[in-house]
Order: sequence, then C-alpha cells, then structure tokens
Amino acid sequence: MSETTTTQPGVATFDYATWSQLYPGLGASTNEAQATEYFAQAGDFLNNTPRSPVQDLVRRTRLLNLLTAHIAQLNLPVDAGGNGAGTVGRLASAAEGSTSVSFDMGAQSGSSAWFMQTQYGAMFWQATAYLRQMRFVPGRSPRPRIWP
Repeated sequence: MSETTTTQPGVATFDYATWSQLYPGLGASTNEAQATEYFAQAGDFLNNTPRSPVQDLVRRTRLLNLLTAHIAQLNLPVDAGGNGAGTVGRLASAAEGSTSVSFDMGAQSGSSAWFMQTQYGAMFWQATAYLRQMRFVPGRSPRPRIWP
C-alpha cells in the first residue's frame, strides 16, 4: 500500500490503493491524483488536524474516505454514473411505461442536502450525527456580578 501524502502525527493520510479497493467502482474511474485531491477537499468538511473533533485516526480516515468517495461520485461524468445517476433513499414510486422511478430521503435540512446526493455522503452524514449535537464542556461557574 502506498501512502500519497507525508505522515504527520495526528493527521489521517490517504492511501489510494486501499480507497480504490473499498470503492472499486469509483477507483476504476478516478485516478490517484484526482482521488488525492478529493481527499484534500474532504478535509475541508472534516477537520484533519490533531484538533479534529474525531480524535480516533482510524475512524477519521474511514470518514474522510467516505467523503472522498462522495466527492468522487459527484465529479463522475453522467455516463459513468455520476452527477445524480446514483440512487439514494427509499423507493417512493415507480412506473413501467416510459420507466419512471423516484426516491425519497424524507425532510432534510439545508445543510444535509449536499451530502444526501450520494450513498457515501448519506453514510457520512449518519456516521457524524453525534458531531452535530450540542456538547457540554464543564468549567467554572461565572462569578456573579452585582451592580452596586
């Protein structure tokens, strides 16, 4: 397995060989340079530094690989299965004459809509739900300020 980026402590690295084995359909149509760039773009959505909210490097790498697959799927030409050619959601309706199929993900927030365009984005969105919840950070109580 070849690493395509330099190793830094606390930073997940991209391994094209592993990624293309995990996502063979995308690996066949996405070269290493493209996938490496998509991994860098994935870091724009999930912090890939030692200060990331996902401290476990194995988990962070898995999430970044999902995001890389999502971005790669969005960038595929339509004839190769990209730009909306995939299906995400439950089958809402189907017709036979002139073939019509629709899928439904239910009500989605504006921030999740981009992720729901591919199965990989939807998986990432679900896997990171815990990051979008309020977190309590314990600390000292503020000193009461009494106005004279």
